[in-house]
Amino acid sequence: MASRADQVAANLSLAKFGEATELRKRIWFTLGALVVFRLLSFVPLPGVDPVVLADLYDQTRGGVLDIFNTFSGGSLERMSLIALGVMPYITASIVVQLAAALSPTLAAIKKDGEAGRKKLNQYTRYGTVGLTAIQGYFIAVGLESFASQSGLQAVVNPGMPFRVGAVISLVGGTLFLMWLGEQITSRGIGNGISLIIMAGIVAQMPRFVGNLLEGSRTGNYGPVLILGLLAMVIGLVLFISFMERAQRRVLIQYPKRATQNGVMQADRSHLPLKVNTAGVIPPIFASSLLLMPLTVTQFAGETNTDSTAGGFMQQVLQYLAHGQPLYMALYAAGIIFFCFFYTAVVFNPEETADNLKKNGGFIPGIRPGKNTADYLDYVLTRITVVGAAYLAFVCVLPEYVMAQTSLPLFFLGGTSLLIIVNVTVDTITQIQSHLLALQYGDLLKKAKLKGGRRRR
Repeated sequence: MASRADQVAANLSLAKFGEATELRKRIWFTLGALVVFRLLSFVPLPGVDPVVLADLYDQTRGGVLDIFNTFSGGSLERMSLIALGVMPYITASIVVQLAAALSPTLAAIKKDGEAGRKKLNQYTRYGTVGLTAIQGYFIAVGLESFASQSGLQAVVNPGMPFRVGAVISLVGGTLFLMWLGEQITSRGIGNGISLIIMAGIVAQMPRFVGNLLEGSRTGNYGPVLILGLLAMVIGLVLFISFMERAQRRVLIQYPKRATQNGVMQADRSHLPLKVNTAGVIPPIFASSLLLMPLTVTQFAGETNTDSTAGGFMQQVLQYLAHGQPLYMALYAAGIIFFCFFYTAVVFNPEETADNLKKNGGFIPGIRPGKNTADYLDYVLTRITVVGAAYLAFVCVLPEYVMAQTSLPLFFLGGTSLLIIVNVTVDTITQIQSHLLALQYGDLLKKAKLKGGRRRR
């Protein structure tokens, strides 16, 4: 019944789209900002030879660079001004959130309302600058050292001037993307940072589809394999859409209150607990930790098998490569661990129980206070088991298929699909909210007009 009502409301909202002038402006602003993001991804970093850089990047595929390159829309592969994308901002934001949950000082700042939120955002910006500068310096040094080891000179004039210029350019590009994302959030539609990440992932899809069709034309991939891949992607998208909206609603009862008619009536509400409270953070953290050793050894040149240590490292990295059983097992274990860890950070049962007690709310059959906190923790732990299993399945399945079929499924991996589905659902929900607000505004205007005519 509720789904039928939502469908009718959505149809009525779409009928009002032609009258939503403000919404159209927001959509056009968002599209324009994403176009600017894509144009910047083709502006090269000063002092880098793009042709030689493409050859060097092909030699370092399979590491954590692939994750950054996908999220930045290929900017890292071309070493553009926004090569690092918004990943430093996301990392700094996660660190600040974790620190606010563990540090009493930051927790007190977080409770200050709007002023505390602005102060934490400022800390996040400072952290973004620091992380971008560190990563930019190591990228510049890595380009110089790796180029000298491989015999290819990607940097035109190596030295400290190039490193300083690269760091300044990368910091400026990341800060501009951060500002652009904030502008999209305030003046556009949807979450700006999430839309920029999704735009980078979607921008890589045409190349993946083209490679897939080329493989089908040359006979590397059969039609049955391609149809199976298409069915798997559609099934994963539907499954992710269902699980991301799944929630456990805990009934909240409020004391009886007198209404306007003098009738004592009790209020009821629900506390929604999402099955996947952690979102896409666990897959990103788990994959980054697993692929970091491979990337570091590639840049450090430790994959040389001439020495015993180099041979041992080469053997270890083979077991940690994409699609290997050890990699998939550790990947799933990391996702499950970070799912429970991040859920415990973002949701505090004691704080929620205290807020319910202050407002007079309680769970039927559960005493307020500590018993309520224990019950919420028990329920959240049970549904997090389902959420962790769901995330592990969605992320490991493409890896297994890639290992069995040799298909390049990185761009259609679980993390990418999770981001695309989440951002799309969130953006559509905001568009529907704007349309419903416009519809209700028209109803209020009509009601005021009718009331004025009756008074006459």
